[in-house]
Order: sequence, then structure tokens, then C-alpha cells
Amino acid sequence: MFSGVTCPYLVLEVRRDSLVRDTLYQLDLKLSQDLRKQLKVRFVGEEGVDEGGVQKEFFQLIVRDVFSSKYGIFKANDESQYHWFIPQASPTPDALEEMRLTGQLIGLAVYNAVILDIHLPPALYKKLLGLQVDRDDLREVDPALHHGLTQLTLLSAEELEYLERTFEVEYDDMGKLRTHELIPNGANTTLTVDNRELFIDKYVDFIFNASCARQFSEFKAGFDRICSMSYVRFMRPQELELLVCGCSDLDFGALEGSTIYDGGYSKDAQVIQHFWKVVGEFSDELKRKLLFFATSSDRVPIGGLSKLHFVIAKNGGDSDRLPTSHTCFNVLLLPEYATIDKLRERLLTAIHNSEGFGMI
Repeated sequence: MFSGVTCPYLVLEVRRDSLVRDTLYQLDLKLSQDLRKQLKVRFVGEEGVDEGGVQKEFFQLIVRDVFSSKYGIFKANDESQYHWFIPQASPTPDALEEMRLTGQLIGLAVYNAVILDIHLPPALYKKLLGLQVDRDDLREVDPALHHGLTQLTLLSAEELEYLERTFEVEYDDMGKLRTHELIPNGANTTLTVDNRELFIDKYVDFIFNASCARQFSEFKAGFDRICSMSYVRFMRPQELELLVCGCSDLDFGALEGSTIYDGGYSKDAQVIQHFWKVVGEFSDELKRKLLFFATSSDRVPIGGLSKLHFVIAKNGGDSDRLPTSHTCFNVLLLPEYATIDKLRERLLTAIHNSEGFGMI
């Protein structure tokens, strides 16, 4: 009687200590139409049932993993903090697989309305949408390099001659120093006033295209496997970036104004007053930890925190129990602590131990 019936969900079973490998293996086995189903994630050995919270934690952990230096795929600029591809003349098959996985992860997040904690420059969203990038986009990726190239336009012919610069670029390829000619016979072409605009354009093209052609091709292939047939292809780069990353405004005043109370609490309850006073004293880092604890994501949804359906529910009277949460439904379960100091101590303990199901 169940002949021909297929699962309505994209189900991934992953181990915390092998997130990337497990995810890559399972996604490769799926058909493209299966990748566009609602995602359900299960961490092996854990009892959490995915009603939305587990998938959000999954994305937090795996994105943190693939963007770390361990995989050597992306590097964050020290000044802008945006990630860009690490130049590689011959990426390994494993590196290309991981790059394709990263593109698929971003596509899955878009399809499942999960906001990601990633810092990718506007140039990447332009390239994903098939738009041209230019020297102005370099300012976000590498501000120092952009400034240096801009300064070339201000130098005199004598100053350029003194530089003795040719149409070559040196870059670090996984510990090996390599040289790339920006034009044919670039090693023997001297930078002059007449050709400096060409030099700048070719340098920018190297950063955005030549240095990462194979990496970006795999990244886009992974993203397009999920999003190529969706409304995403009609978006502007700014809209796609907002869809992937959310906005950055941590307006907890707006969150307080839109919060719903349940289980006997109201906005005038003493413990609620204490809660917002304590939260108001938090740093941005602690506020993000609180968001992660209560919603399994520290990102702000599109439209700001007022659009987050956040609920604080009563979880018994005064006790030593920690606050808990139903991350799938953005519900914070808060005991009615007798004092503000106790609330602060219990809340901080909870949010500092907010990864996984249960504390060790």
C-alpha cells in the first residue's frame, strides 16, 4: 500500500565529530529534487527531535567548521573580516568537494529560511547571480590592497618607474610562493602611466576570478544545485545577502516590545522586569549567546528582532533550576527567580552551555 511513497523531508543523520564528511557523503547521494525538501537533521546519539532548532544548530556548527582554517578553503581579511577564497593553482579533489558542499549548505539554508553566521563580501553574491565585479568590490574583500591599487593612479611616471613593477602577482598557495602573470609576457611588461589602468583591472580580475576559478565554480555548482530554479536568481545581490545572513542590528528594545509571555507571566511581572534589565546590561556577544540559547541561531531575522516570534514562558516558581528553551519554537522557559542576582547567575550559566542537548 505504500508503493511509490517517498519521504517528504530531506533527512540527514550526522555525527558531531564528523559533520563535514557525513554531510558531504549524504548530500552526494541525494537527487536534486530531494535537496529542495524541508530539512530534518538528527545528531547521532542524541534525542533531540528536529522541529527547526536542530537544523539551526547544525548549520551553525558546520558553517563554523568549513570556514575555519582547518580546511584551507577561505581566509578572513584581518581588516574587513570578510572571507574570500584562498588562491590555489591546483585545488585537491577533497578541497573541491568541500567547496561544493559549502555552496550546497548556503542553498539549503536559503530553502529552509535559516540565517547563517557567515561573513561573505558583496562580490560573492554578485558572482553567484552572474553579475560582474569591479575594483570597487575589492574594497570589501581587501581594503589595504584596494588602497594600494588606488594610490597607483596618483603616482607620476617617475614614481612608477622607480617601483620597477611588472605585470606579475605573487601569492601564497598553501605555503608555496607562486607567481602569476596578469597578461601574456607579464614578467617582461613594466608598469607605466599608460598601462596602469590595465594593471589594476587585471589585478582585480586575478583576485576575483583567476585565483579562485575552480573553487568558485564548485561553490556555485553546489549553490545552483538547489537554488538555480528558484526565485533567488531574480534577486539583487543585497537581497540575497540579507536572505543568507540576516541583518546585523541587535535591537533588544524591539525584541522586548514584540515578546509574547505565557504560562502566567506578563510584561509587568517582577521576574520579567529583572530579565530585561539583566539582558540590557549584556554585551553584544552575550546577547548573541542568548539568542543562540533560545532560538539556536544568533543571527537577526530579516526585518530585525521585532520579527522574531520570541516567547518567555513560566517554568515553575523560584528554584535552582537553569532556564531552558524550546529552540524549535523560540520559547525561553524561565523559572520565577526571587532575586535579580539569582536570575543573572542562572541565565549566564545556561547561555554559556547552550550547545547540544543537555549539559555535560
